[in-house]
Amino acid sequence: MTFIDQWLRSDIRDINAYHVPSSKNMLKMDAMESPFGVPEELKDEFLEYISQSEVNRYPDASAKELQATLRNLMEIPEELGVLLGNGSDELIQLLSLACRSGDLIMSFEPSFVMYELVSKFAQLNYHGVKLDDNFDIDLNSALLAIKSKKPKLIFVAYPNNPTGNSFDFDAIIEIIKSTDALVVLDEAYYAYSERSFLKEIVNFSNLVVLRTISKIGFAGLRLGLLVGSQETIEQLNKLRLPYNINTLTQASANFLLKDTQRISNNAKIIMNERGRLSDALSLIPSLTVYPSQTNFLLIEVHNAKSLLKSLKESGILVKGFMIGSQLENFIRISVSEAKENNVLLRCIKEYYD
Repeated sequence: MTFIDQWLRSDIRDINAYHVPSSKNMLKMDAMESPFGVPEELKDEFLEYISQSEVNRYPDASAKELQATLRNLMEIPEELGVLLGNGSDELIQLLSLACRSGDLIMSFEPSFVMYELVSKFAQLNYHGVKLDDNFDIDLNSALLAIKSKKPKLIFVAYPNNPTGNSFDFDAIIEIIKSTDALVVLDEAYYAYSERSFLKEIVNFSNLVVLRTISKIGFAGLRLGLLVGSQETIEQLNKLRLPYNINTLTQASANFLLKDTQRISNNAKIIMNERGRLSDALSLIPSLTVYPSQTNFLLIEVHNAKSLLKSLKESGILVKGFMIGSQLENFIRISVSEAKENNVLLRCIKEYYD
């Protein structure tokens, strides 16, 4: 037995690291990233702005200017607190650190893998409540699980990843009312969705909303935020590592996120393309395209493994799922700009011809 085998927790040895496939020279439609980078007409001004950053100094620990920028972009009321993280993943991990050993995290499956993964890192218990055949929450099952499992944290992806749909709003309100757990509404795809729980925070002391800027064009900056009551955020802030939002992320986000109209317009382009792509794929008899309020589509296919292989050979990466999982015969496609979506459509049509 090696040193690391002896030293490391056995449960860590038994899990796999989060895998990110190589995307070199590939059309990347697997990770829900935006196709829109920094506009050419802004690049010189952007570079000039970030060149003034004092990278020899520690960043602003509270990121006050960035918080104000995010409040303006997302219309976050001043009476609510905001906690920033190095991506929403850091905030998911931070929330798990607030739990006691042996506490339980609950979510609804299939959903974002980090909820369960972080529970393992923190040596917490995890319970996934299965969604129904339409990937909706079965409220009775949810309430029974809450009563029997007594979770400390409940994560609800809204809209849900990887299924793309938004759960029934009133059902989630009932879940929040039914529990003493902290309920985390993960609104990573808020820009493409019809509703939000942001305004409900003032009504429920056990509700927080998690967001990210990754899905609106800035995945490389690694910036997430948790919104809750001032008291809740003040206490959770004690678990935040100092200087967790680096200087270049703060400067870049402060510059880029102030262009709220461009961000909104880009989201509208993606939503229009989502509808066009969904309609076109729905015409292929072998495919079942599920409704989406995100920047991706979940598609049921006859032989997912074969289609994934064909698309990869054509230079296109889309998301597949584990053999034996509930989504074994599904693929998930990130919606891109028209040119890239057309390439994908052509390759899928050729595969089925």
